[in-house]
Amino acid sequence: MTVQPADGLSPAAVFPDPSHDQWQSLVEGVLRKSGKEVSGSAAEEALSTTLEDGLTTRPLYTAHDTSPDTGFPGFAPFTRGSRAEGNAAGGWDVRQRHALSDPARLNEAVLGDLENGVTSLWLTVGGPAGIPVGSLARALDGVYLDLAPVVLDAPADLDAAATELLRLCEERGVAKGEARGTLGADPLGHEARTGIEADLTAAVRWARVCGAEYPGVRAIAVDALPYHEAGGSAAEELGLSLATGVAYLRALTAAGLGVEEACAQLEFRYAATADQFLTIAKLRAARRLWARVAEVSGAPGAGGQRQHAVTSPVMMTRRDPWVNMLRTTLATLGAGVGGADSVTVLPFDHALGLPDAFARRIARNTSTILMEESHLARVIDPAGGSWYVERLTDELAAAAWAFFQETERAGGLPAALRSGLVAERLAATWAARSAKLARRKEPITGVSEFPMPSERPVEREPAPDAFAGAPGGLPRVRRDEAFEALRARSDAHLAATGERPKVFIAALGPAAAHTARVSFAVNLFGAGGIEAVHRPVSVDASTAGEALTASGAGVACICSSDALYAEQADEVAGALKSAGAAQVFLAGRPGEYAGVDSYVFAGCDTVAVLTSVLDRMGVA
Repeated sequence: MTVQPADGLSPAAVFPDPSHDQWQSLVEGVLRKSGKEVSGSAAEEALSTTLEDGLTTRPLYTAHDTSPDTGFPGFAPFTRGSRAEGNAAGGWDVRQRHALSDPARLNEAVLGDLENGVTSLWLTVGGPAGIPVGSLARALDGVYLDLAPVVLDAPADLDAAATELLRLCEERGVAKGEARGTLGADPLGHEARTGIEADLTAAVRWARVCGAEYPGVRAIAVDALPYHEAGGSAAEELGLSLATGVAYLRALTAAGLGVEEACAQLEFRYAATADQFLTIAKLRAARRLWARVAEVSGAPGAGGQRQHAVTSPVMMTRRDPWVNMLRTTLATLGAGVGGADSVTVLPFDHALGLPDAFARRIARNTSTILMEESHLARVIDPAGGSWYVERLTDELAAAAWAFFQETERAGGLPAALRSGLVAERLAATWAARSAKLARRKEPITGVSEFPMPSERPVEREPAPDAFAGAPGGLPRVRRDEAFEALRARSDAHLAATGERPKVFIAALGPAAAHTARVSFAVNLFGAGGIEAVHRPVSVDASTAGEALTASGAGVACICSSDALYAEQADEVAGALKSAGAAQVFLAGRPGEYAGVDSYVFAGCDTVAVLTSVLDRMGVA
């Protein structure tokens, strides 16, 4: 007999608990209807998704999907958070990045940010892309350095920038014990970006100064972004961050610091992507892994990793950049749920150059909305206990630890960078991902899916390249790069001729028969900046040639149902060829149709198809 609860508010109580076998049987039925005859565990595998690093996400997770004990927030292994209170007390630190070189403009920007929700500043100082060290005082005029921590990014001028920042603190009456921030020393990260061999001397010296005199200032940033921006996977990013941290620990302890003191000098920086669950798992796994490093180093209590999450530059697109607002919102959600201590939301126009005031406002308000309106920070480790997240965290940690061990066996991170091991692994990962991007297995909204070739490009003031002229280093990639190259060719053709390259859509039969494939073809060719001409709405063998000529296009794509292809495709393709079509495509799986040169279909290599079309059209 089923017992109803006293308040009558448990409708599930009247239903029997389903078993896993029952669920699997229902899955088999659904797959059978789609033409897949599978049973048992194969049915579940058919609905699974393969991720990078050999990971697989399954369609269903239950209490049987066990994972190691995650402990409690603030206690080893710190999976659930480095602090017992998490971000519940005041939310995460909203850290805005600035790369302006003009001190007056920078000062105006940082004051505007601090007055509207930003709680710390991340400044590029020195070098070809940063504020001159001598102008730092002007840039920080009016900034209360005991309330707004400053994080430096000054790889080429670390000594001068760190000295100037600490001098400003003293000049403005900030006690050494009240100073907050990070000096940002990361010689290994700089080597990864530039190929210039790292010298850890200055980083060690500043760590000793901060440890002895400035308890609220960390000297070293363990930046994993160079590996993420080179195309690395989540596990590779984690593994290399561990290897970096261990290299710094070795140098610091060799200089006389204790393990706990050395750990206190490190802040880890990770990329947060629009895959919110992977971001959550990555940050949780990072804390667990670093706790293990601290434990085997003899300081288990020092494993509470300080984390700075940055929304991924790799995912930011140059076309339809407004969609980046949605991507960064998802990434920030993942970073917040994952327990990041600080979060930097890159402005939506980051890939185009220096952001404007509107873009910076949207960036900082992203965190504000998630914390103040969605109350995301009020729950400590909200993903904790999710069978999916816990299992993903465990599997990701295992993959990252394996790559970390491989790096250590190669002699540690410096040796792995210089031998080419890191570059080769990341390049292989990016090549595999690029193939998925080219086939639109990983869609990019506004670029490879639902493009708007006619939309006017968003223009921004160019951002100086901090690594221009570097002798080497890892590449920096973007998801949109292959499609961006195609779109750039279309733009150049438009500028030279006054019109974009065109493809004629030869739709056969009624709208019900051709609409789906017409939409598919328009979308596909638009991803390469090729304008689809769909006039008239429908053609046949007698009208296709004339319609092609009227369209001004040199190539055509036939779109309709398989049934109409069997009846008309051969004749229509012949008519298009007779009218001068240099290339005739058919939207659908490859078949045997006379006159059809190539086929476009879901999963085809879209980049290769579009490249061949532009080449055939003579679009440089």
